[in-house]
Amino acid sequence: MVAEAKARGLALTGPDGLLKLFTRNVLETALNEEMTEHLGHEKNQAEPDRESTNVRNGTRPKTVISDAVGELEINVPRDRESTFEPQIVKKRQRRLTDVDEIVLSLYAKGMTTGEISAHFAEIYGASVSKETISRITDKVIAEMNEWANRPLDPVYVAVFIDAIHVKVRDGQVSNRPVYAAIGVTVDGGKDVLGLWMGTGGEGAKFWMSVLIDLKNRGVRDVFFLVCDGLKGLPDVVANVWPQTTVQTCIVHLIRNTFRLASRRDWDAVKRDIKPIYTAPSPDAALAALDELEEKWGKKYGAIIRLWRTAWAEFVPFLDYDVEIRRMICSTNAIESLNARYRRAIRARGHFPTEQAAMKCLYLVTRSLDPTGTGRTRWTMRWKPVINAFAITFGDRWPGSNCQDLWMKIF
Repeated sequence: MVAEAKARGLALTGPDGLLKLFTRNVLETALNEEMTEHLGHEKNQAEPDRESTNVRNGTRPKTVISDAVGELEINVPRDRESTFEPQIVKKRQRRLTDVDEIVLSLYAKGMTTGEISAHFAEIYGASVSKETISRITDKVIAEMNEWANRPLDPVYVAVFIDAIHVKVRDGQVSNRPVYAAIGVTVDGGKDVLGLWMGTGGEGAKFWMSVLIDLKNRGVRDVFFLVCDGLKGLPDVVANVWPQTTVQTCIVHLIRNTFRLASRRDWDAVKRDIKPIYTAPSPDAALAALDELEEKWGKKYGAIIRLWRTAWAEFVPFLDYDVEIRRMICSTNAIESLNARYRRAIRARGHFPTEQAAMKCLYLVTRSLDPTGTGRTRWTMRWKPVINAFAITFGDRWPGSNCQDLWMKIF
């Protein structure tokens, strides 16, 4: 090809350059190999006693668009029975996948269709219309619906839940809550379980429908459900998974404590509340809370009421060893995901429809995992945590009995 290009005076790039010729040859060679695999024989080399009568039936021209070489005309092989389904360039596919992936990535970062179109014109010198970009991003809707209804694992060691708010222009711009849940699997995976668009403010009533959806998709047991202290949630969780322990986020509790205190007292309050959430046992934590009340109760009675109101959901993690405490004491696992969502939301400002908002958030989730499942794995430092869960909850752990469990771990 290089020798032919030199003889013909071809440039490397350009409308008739070597790169375009090379791309055409690669695609056509791959398509012909796919046809050979489909028919089971090379061209003009069919076995005379074979059962099938299907053979090659010429080619048909097709124009595809590549971000590297622009428009490219290729010859796609045909078979007599029209059963050939090419994979490298699928039927009705007009654009090679590089552009599609770039568009989806930019959309997931919060860029509008107009901004993406301008980006292609500025960076690549390519004209990609807003309508084309919309069609590319709309392709993920079916994938998103399939992802939202996929079966889930039967057991999760912890589920972290939270809601963020997006602005949707439905007649007028309004704030809409989007509920998100992350589950930690028994093998140490982190799984984004789903996204749900709600109405009004965040409430326990809608969380009930979210948890029922998770249960209907196969989740039969959750050891801990970690939240930011939403009122009424423990009763909702008990109705869905009776054995699940609800743990409030310690970070949110501490943050709310500082909101009720004067700034000049922050350092002193910080020192006095630390013995509560680092206590070796629930009894020691209660004693530390009594000391906090004795010192600050008259000045900051609201702080004492805050801790006593949240006590039933605060104290459960103190019954477990340090590895489990570290995992379930806060909603940091889902806060990092929410930070990605918020960056995309800030870039857009508001969305024209609910579907546009959900599509953007799903693409952010999809970007975490190339397979599109939204599942990632913990680093190796989390292995002791999973082992601690397996030992502590041996009677509820997936498997046969505790002896088999210990053999599996050690």
